[in-house]
Amino acid sequence: MTGISKLFLFPFFIYKKKKPVTIFCMILLLSGFSAFSVPIDWQKISSVRDVCAAYPEKMEYIFQNLNLDYPGLEKTKTAFESGELEKACELLLEYYHQPENNRLGKTAKPELSALNMAAADSILEDVYTFYLVKGKVPRQDDGHLKWDYKGPDDDIEWAWALNRHHTAAALLPFFYATGNPVYAKYIDQFIKDWITASWPYPAVKSNTAMWRGLEVSFREKVWAGVFYGLMNSGYLSPATQLLILSSLPDHAHYSRNFHGGGNWLTMEMSGLATVAAYWPEFKQSGEWLGYSVKTMTESLKEQVYPDGAQTELTSHYHYVALYNFRLFTEICEKAGKQLPLFYTETLEKMYNYLACTIRPDGFGLLNNDADRDNNTNMIMQAAEKFNRDDWKYIVSNGEKGVRPTDGPSYIFPWAGQLISRSGFDKQAQWSFFDIGPWGTGHQHSDKLHLSVALCGHDFLVDAGRFAYQGEVAKKFRQYATGSKGHNVILIDGKGQEPGPKLAGKPLSGSQYKITPDFDFARGSFNRFGDLKNVNHTRSLFYVRDNFWVVADKIETDQPREIEALWHWHPACTVKQLPGGIVSAGNEAGKLEIIPVGKTDWTVKMVKGQETPEIQGWYSREYNVYEPDDVSVYSGHIRSDTTFVWLLFPSCGTLPEVKASLVVRDKNKITMKVVNPEKGEWMVTVPLSDSGKAKMSFSPF
Repeated sequence: MTGISKLFLFPFFIYKKKKPVTIFCMILLLSGFSAFSVPIDWQKISSVRDVCAAYPEKMEYIFQNLNLDYPGLEKTKTAFESGELEKACELLLEYYHQPENNRLGKTAKPELSALNMAAADSILEDVYTFYLVKGKVPRQDDGHLKWDYKGPDDDIEWAWALNRHHTAAALLPFFYATGNPVYAKYIDQFIKDWITASWPYPAVKSNTAMWRGLEVSFREKVWAGVFYGLMNSGYLSPATQLLILSSLPDHAHYSRNFHGGGNWLTMEMSGLATVAAYWPEFKQSGEWLGYSVKTMTESLKEQVYPDGAQTELTSHYHYVALYNFRLFTEICEKAGKQLPLFYTETLEKMYNYLACTIRPDGFGLLNNDADRDNNTNMIMQAAEKFNRDDWKYIVSNGEKGVRPTDGPSYIFPWAGQLISRSGFDKQAQWSFFDIGPWGTGHQHSDKLHLSVALCGHDFLVDAGRFAYQGEVAKKFRQYATGSKGHNVILIDGKGQEPGPKLAGKPLSGSQYKITPDFDFARGSFNRFGDLKNVNHTRSLFYVRDNFWVVADKIETDQPREIEALWHWHPACTVKQLPGGIVSAGNEAGKLEIIPVGKTDWTVKMVKGQETPEIQGWYSREYNVYEPDDVSVYSGHIRSDTTFVWLLFPSCGTLPEVKASLVVRDKNKITMKVVNPEKGEWMVTVPLSDSGKAKMSFSPF
C-alpha cells in the first residue's frame, strides 16, 4: 500500500478509539471542507517538504507514472513503497541531479553577478511581447498570472503565445549570460505558477489558452531545457522540479491522444518524443516514443510532396514543419531510436526547397500565411549536415560553396511553383509564379499570383498575412486571404474561391519549360464566386536577365468586367505614365509594367484605402502592416480576350523600350521587344503547350 493511501485510510483504522466528533472533524479535514481548509500560498512552496505537504496527491501521481524498476531508481522505489513520500521525492531528485542522468549534458553554473539586460528586465515586470505586441499580464488575487489574458489587442493568439512558455526559454540564456539569479528565479516562479494554476488537467481536446495541442508541445520542449538546464543551478526549486515531473504525464497524454494533423502534428509529436527521450523513466515513455515515430513517419509521407514542398504550400509553415521534423531526428538520436532512411532523404528535399526558393537577399517566399522570413542561417547549417555545397553557393550569392549544376531557375511540379532567376548574385532578378493547388492549410485565394524582386529589393509583392485574431485581423484578415491582396485578376468584381487542396499529380510537361535562355509556365483557374463558364489562364515567359512577359487569357460566354491588380512594395515610389504604363523605383532599381496591345485600360492607383473596401496594404510579418501602392487596371471585354504585359526591370536607368504584338490568337502570342541598348527579341508565349514556347534575339 502506498504512503498516501495509508495516510488517507489511517483515521478509519482507529475509528473505535476516537469520539464521533473527532472522526467527523477528520473526515471534513480530509475531504477539503472549506471550514477547516487553509488556502495554499503556491508562491511560498519551495522545498520537497513544502510541495509534499501542499500537493501530496500530485507527488504520488509522479510515482504512479514512473517505472520504479528503471535502473538507478532502486532506493526511490523502496522509499515510495514504504510510504515515505517525502523521502522518495528527495531520492528521485538526487537521481536527476546525477551528471549521467542529465539529458542535456553538462551544464556549467555561470559566475553570479548583478548584471542585467533591459530586454530581460521587462519580463520580470510581467511585460511580454508576442507578435510584436507588448502587454503586461495582470496578476489575480491569488498571485497567479492571468493565463487567459489576450493582450492589449484582445487576440487569442497572444494568450496562446503566453502559454507556450517561450518566456521561460528566453530568460534562460539571459541567466547564463549574466549570472544574475533573478532571471532563473523568475523562471522558477513562472513555471510553478502555470502548473498550480492549470489543475485539473481536462483530459479532453481543447482550444483554451492553457490546454491546446500546440501550447502543450511547446511547453514540453521548453521544460526539458529548463529542467535539466537549471537542475543544478540552485534556483529551480525542488518543488518546481517535482511539479514539472507531476505535469509531464498529463502533457504526454494530451499529445498522444488529442494531437492534430499537418504541421500541428509535427510540433505535437516532437513534444511527445521530447518527454519520452528526456524522461525515459516514465512507464509509457517507450510507447510514447514508438507512437511518435510511427505517426511522424506516416505524416512525413502525407505532408511532403516528392519535390520537397510541405503541402500547406506556405513558406513560413514549411519552415515550421521542417524544424520539427529535424528536431524529431535529434530527439530520436538521443533516445537511440533509428528512423527510416527515407525520413532523412525527405528532410533533405525540404531543405532543398527552401534553398531553391530563397530570394537573392536571403528571405523566403512571402506567400499564403507566411512572414518574410530570413532562411539563410538555417540553410547554411543544413548544408553542413547534408554536405550540400550548392546550397551554400545559393544562399551566399556565390561567395561560398560550389555553383549548382542546375538552376538558376527551379520548378516544383507538385507544389506548382516556378522560381525564375537571372543568376545567384545579390542583384539577381527573381520571381515566384504560383500555378499549384490551393494548399492544405493557411491558404490564400491567390492562384496565378506573381511576385518580383530585383537589385536586392522587392517590387511586386503578396500583401502578406496581417493577423489571425484581434483588431488587426478584424480589419485586414479577409483582405489578406482574399484575391484582392494579390497580383491576380478579378472578374465581375469576384475574386477566387478555394481550389483543390492537394495535387493529385505533378504539373505536366506541357505546363512549363526551363531553358538556359528563358523560363515558361502556365496555369488556369475557373472558380470565381458564383460565376459560370469563365476561366483565367496566365502564362509567364521570363527572358533570363532581361524581362518578363505575362499573358492573361480570359475565356467567357458573356461580357465581363476585368480588374488586374499589381501590388507594389511600400519602399517603391510608384508613378503612372502615359499609355497605361506604371513605373516603380527605389534607390536600387526600377520596374515598369507596360500593357502591350490595343486594350483600353482605366488605371487607378490605390494606397492605404479603408473604404469602401480595404485595398493597398502590405504586411511583411504578423501584426505588422503599412500602406502600399496598388495599380488597378480596369477594362470591359465582350468575349474571349488575351491581355499582355511586359514587366521590364533595370538596376540603373530604364531604356526607352518598345514592345508590340506580332501575333495574338487563341493559341499563342508573339511579341517583339526592342531595347535600344541591347537588341531585339521575338518571344512566342503559348497559351497551351509549353513545347511551343520559343525566343530569338538579334543584338544591335
